[in-house]
Amino acid sequence: MSEAAKKTSAKPDLQREVAARRTFGIISHPDAGKTTLTEKLLLYGGAIQLAGAVKARRAARHATSDWMEIEKQRGISVTSSVMQFDYAGHTINLLDTPGHQDFSEDTYRVLTAVDAAVMVIDAAKGVEAQTIKLLEVCRLRNTPIITFINKLDREVRGPLEILEEVEETLKIDCAPVTWPVGMGKTFRGVYHLLEDRLLRFTAGEQRASTDAELISGLDNSRLDELFPNEVDTLRDEVELIREASSPFDLELFQAGMQTPVFFGSAINNFGVQDVLQALLDWAPPPQPRDAGQRSVDPVEAPFTGFVFKIQANMDPKHRDRIAFFRVCSGRYQPGMKVRHLRLDREMRIGNATTFMANERVRSEDAVGGDIIGIHNHGQLQIGDTLSDGEALSFKGIPYFAPELFVSARPKDPFKAKQLQKGLQELGEEGAVQVFTLAGGRIVLGAVGRLQFDIVAHRLKGEYNVDAVYEPVSMHTARWLVFPDAATRADFERKENAALASDVDGNPVFLATNKYNLELTEERWPDVAFLATREHGEVLGAG
Repeated sequence: MSEAAKKTSAKPDLQREVAARRTFGIISHPDAGKTTLTEKLLLYGGAIQLAGAVKARRAARHATSDWMEIEKQRGISVTSSVMQFDYAGHTINLLDTPGHQDFSEDTYRVLTAVDAAVMVIDAAKGVEAQTIKLLEVCRLRNTPIITFINKLDREVRGPLEILEEVEETLKIDCAPVTWPVGMGKTFRGVYHLLEDRLLRFTAGEQRASTDAELISGLDNSRLDELFPNEVDTLRDEVELIREASSPFDLELFQAGMQTPVFFGSAINNFGVQDVLQALLDWAPPPQPRDAGQRSVDPVEAPFTGFVFKIQANMDPKHRDRIAFFRVCSGRYQPGMKVRHLRLDREMRIGNATTFMANERVRSEDAVGGDIIGIHNHGQLQIGDTLSDGEALSFKGIPYFAPELFVSARPKDPFKAKQLQKGLQELGEEGAVQVFTLAGGRIVLGAVGRLQFDIVAHRLKGEYNVDAVYEPVSMHTARWLVFPDAATRADFERKENAALASDVDGNPVFLATNKYNLELTEERWPDVAFLATREHGEVLGAG
């Protein structure tokens, strides 16, 4: 079918439903309040009635999005989670990501599945290292970004100073949309610059407020009554910011060149509703995607999509594995048959699910922009494309060469097979990179050390395997692409001690140090040593 024919085959109801989708991720440096904001967006979106205690490790409730046992113990997000809910005539797909830098690969993959992002910044600390890295990832795809300056209820830096830092450090134009009334102990709320109003309500932590009072206009005497000590500063700053800052421009925002900035306090609910409304009003609906052969429009009738994450044992009672799948076009219906393009075979999607963190319900219908979970028995990997049959391959989900390594062996030799199975599944999931050397020795590679702690915890809890982890004197890994079979055989014979294979069977060279890598590259000029792989195969292979 031609591209034109595909687009004209789209039905009006599909176009309408796709237009009502908003799929976005939340990114931040650790402890900026990302998970709290996630909870409050769910609260104001009507998805939950009571916000979880994000940090209270001993509390009866935990954050809805932190479902994994170790997250509850440590009070941090170490895995991505997906939450879908309906709000104001829209279907929202919210993807929470790990804030910890050790899990940046997982965050990167999630960001390939979104159409916009909310960047959370701590008003006391400003722009931090992980924020810079994540913004660079968003920039690769020109992802539109809404900025939420959080924790105004604490002792923080001035809003003008923070705006200046965001613009200088992140090299993105800021357009303030709301402005704080007071700061720290005197923080009273936020004034909406575009709508010229303040929504006053009782600050609350776990429930959405129902006693809101709308105050219109900066010259409203009600502001003088309520905030006699803050109102003069508010008026002066608003006058200054309106003269000095860039006005909000929807086209610049959707091109990823300007970020609308909201101030608030997620823990007290201030500013949360404004962010949610901005996502509905300004964030783009699902966009066309590069599928290698061509760009796929979300309103096309043929079904397409890709796997961006694998999660094992979301339900420990059933030892399940779920593939997180971004629908790119068409419509999912239960029991439909699709083409698995990497394996070149037909597969049936029987009981796909939609998510509310660890709550899952059977999905009866999904269109472009939606995230569904497909029960996976080992046939699906990160980066896999499914379609109605057309040979497509959605791009942009890489693995990066790790720089930290440990070897793993079971304490109980009789559990060697369990260890191998557990590591194979965790490797396919992307939780850690698993390399098998000649002779069967297993080496784990990671971007950050906390990844090893999580893997050890999950191997013990989910696979009943206690293992011994020992440091390995390795510098980095490189995936290998050979010009021909003879060169490969020669390389394998001469460099056997440093050769390994990853979970997908790709050949990998494990370098003991920088000079070892450089010498080997000089010795084999026709072999490509690559620091990235994608879609279950080495980038550039073939």
